[in-house]
Amino acid sequence: ARSGPSGGAGARLRRAGGDAGEGRASSRVSRAALSASGRRAQYENTGPESTARSGPSGGAGARLRRAGGDAGEGRAIGVLVSGEGTNLQALIDAGLPIAAVASNRAGVRALERARAAGIATAAFSLDDYPARDARDAAMAGWFEQHGVDFVVCAGYMHLLTPAFLDRFERRVVNTHSAPLPAFPGAHPIEDVLDAGVLETAATVHYVDEGVDTGAVIRAEAVPVLPGDTPDTLRARVQAVEHRLLPEVVKELIV
Repeated sequence: ARSGPSGGAGARLRRAGGDAGEGRASSRVSRAALSASGRRAQYENTGPESTARSGPSGGAGARLRRAGGDAGEGRAIGVLVSGEGTNLQALIDAGLPIAAVASNRAGVRALERARAAGIATAAFSLDDYPARDARDAAMAGWFEQHGVDFVVCAGYMHLLTPAFLDRFERRVVNTHSAPLPAFPGAHPIEDVLDAGVLETAATVHYVDEGVDTGAVIRAEAVPVLPGDTPDTLRARVQAVEHRLLPEVVKELIV
């Protein structure tokens, strides 16, 4: 039973179609941006998914060639992807210093986007490793070789293990298409619609070992409109994510 957020981002979701009252699951995401304090291969092979791609390398303070072509000082970003890569594209378009992009799946569109921007890419299939932690350790090591100091999960669909997270402590963030902690998991848009609430949210949060259990950094409410389908609501949430995620990442890497 989705009873709405408790604590955390301070949100209460109000059920659609009625007044909030005693005995009713009521909640509403604040119209103001919600905030919380606080500030996952084939790479060792030489196939097409693992070439160096001339991506930036060096330490976190190295001079980085930004994806948009500008050069500047900043912390090198690694991005984890699993599919289309629209959030990755938003990060690229924002000129953020992305040094490397890794995926659990070879051949996805997100890797094509990264290569088109001159960013180093690699695919780390879980089938190529004896266990998830071995894969995650290899992926973390590849990021470190490219000077990555901060990691963004942009549509990455695997949980990360301590073998990865311990190498980037408090430096891994994710975006989620619903308020947290109310609607965690892989199908937040559908869960929001099933719950009949009036609003969802684009949420940026820190990543830990749980399923969307890391501390919320920022969230922005997105209304659920009459007649919304998963596709229509997802499109509006993604439009907010594509703006919000680069803004938050910029603030965190300075």
